Amino acid sequence: MARSGDRSEGGKPARRGGRARRRRRARGMKTVAETSAGGLMLDDGGHHVVLIGRLDRKGRLLWSLPKGHIEQGETAEQTAMREVAEETGIHGVAIQPLGTIDYWFVAEKRKVHKTVHHFLMRATSGELSDEDTEVTEVAWVPLADLESRLAYADERRLARTARELLNGASHGLLAKPEQPASSDNPKYPENAGELS
Repeated sequence: MARSGDRSEGGKPARRGGRARRRRRARGMKTVAETSAGGLMLDDGGHHVVLIGRLDRKGRLLWSLPKGHIEQGETAEQTAMREVAEETGIHGVAIQPLGTIDYWFVAEKRKVHKTVHHFLMRATSGELSDEDTEVTEVAWVPLADLESRLAYADERRLARTARELLNGASHGLLAKPEQPASSDNPKYPENAGELS
C-alpha cells in the first residue's frame, strides 16, 4: 500500500515542506472517504499498457492509469473494467488484483481520503478514444517504458508489481478463453498511439 504522502491536493505529486501548511489549512474541514477502482490494461501480447493523460493546473500533461469512482451496486473489479473502457475506449477483463493505493487531498473545502483498487487487466476489444471529458490524451505505452511515463510514484510501484507478476508467471496469466475471430477484437498495430 502506498504512503499517504505520495500525492497532495488534487492528486498532484506532494511537495516537501508544505505539509504543515496543508494540515493547518485542513483543520476544521469535513473529512470524507472516496473509493475508486481502475487498472493496468495490457494489450493482447502483454507488451503495451494503455495510459490516460490529463493536464494539471500548470498545463503539464501527466500520464496515469485509468480509474474512477465505484458506483452503487458495483464491485471494484466491475468498476475497474467500466472506468478503463470509459476513459480509454479499450474493453477488457480483470486478471487479478494488482494493489491498493491510498492518498489524501483537499477539494471543495473537504479533506478527502481516497482509496483506489487496481487490477491487472487484459484487453479484449476496442480502439483508443479520448472522448471522456476528463481525459486529454490516451496512448499505448510499451511495458518496458511504463515506469518512466507514469507521473505518480504510487502507480510506478504498481507497474513494478505488474512487471514482476508477468515476468514470474507462465504465459497462462494472459491466456484468453477461446473466442471466434471477430472485427471487435483489439488490434494494436506497431507503434499505434504510443507516446513519442
